[in-house]
Amino acid sequence: MARTARVERETSETKLVVELDLDGTGTSSISTGVGFYDHMLTALSKHSGIDLTVRADGDLHIDAHHTVEDVAIALGQAFAQALGDKRGITRYGDATIPMDEVLAQAAVDLSGRPYFVHAEPEDMTPMIGPDYPTSLTKHVLESFAFNARISLHVRVLYAGRDAHHIVEGQFKALARALRQAVAIDPRISDVPSTKGTL
Repeated sequence: MARTARVERETSETKLVVELDLDGTGTSSISTGVGFYDHMLTALSKHSGIDLTVRADGDLHIDAHHTVEDVAIALGQAFAQALGDKRGITRYGDATIPMDEVLAQAAVDLSGRPYFVHAEPEDMTPMIGPDYPTSLTKHVLESFAFNARISLHVRVLYAGRDAHHIVEGQFKALARALRQAVAIDPRISDVPSTKGTL
C-alpha cells in the first residue's frame, strides 16, 4: 500500500500544495519563495528518504511568516495522511547530528498525540539570508508536529557562531529521526501500541 499524500491549502495569505512519499529516496522539488526554507526542506527530504514536492505562493511582500507557517501545517497534514493506520511502523526515532560546530538532537514518537518540546540558543542572529527570521524555526517544527499528530522533541545540545548551522542541524536531526520512525519493522504486523491504535 502506497504511503503517499497530497495536501492543498489556500487562504487569503497563501496558496500551496505539498506532496510526499514516505517510501521514497529523498528526491525533492521545493519552491516556497523563501530561499533558506527551501534549503531546509530539501535537507529534510534528502536525509529522511521522504520524497517531497512543495509549491507555495504567499504574501512575501509582507514577510515570510505566513508562507513558512502554512507550508509546515500542510506538511504535517500530509505526513499524517501518508502514515495511514500506522500498521507495522517502527514508531520511535531519534538522531543526534553534528553540523560543524553545532550538535542537534531530535526524538520523535508517531503517537497520534501532538506534543512539542524545543530548545535552541536565544542569542542567534535574527535573520538567515534576506527573508528567514531565525525565530521561525521553532514555529515551523511546532506546526509540523501538531498537524502530523506526533510527539517531537528537538534541542541544540551545543552551538557555536553560525545560525545557519544551528537551524540546519535541527532539520537534519528531525529528518533522520523521522526516517527511523516511519520505517516498516518486519517483525510487526499490527499497530505498535498496547492500546491497538495510534
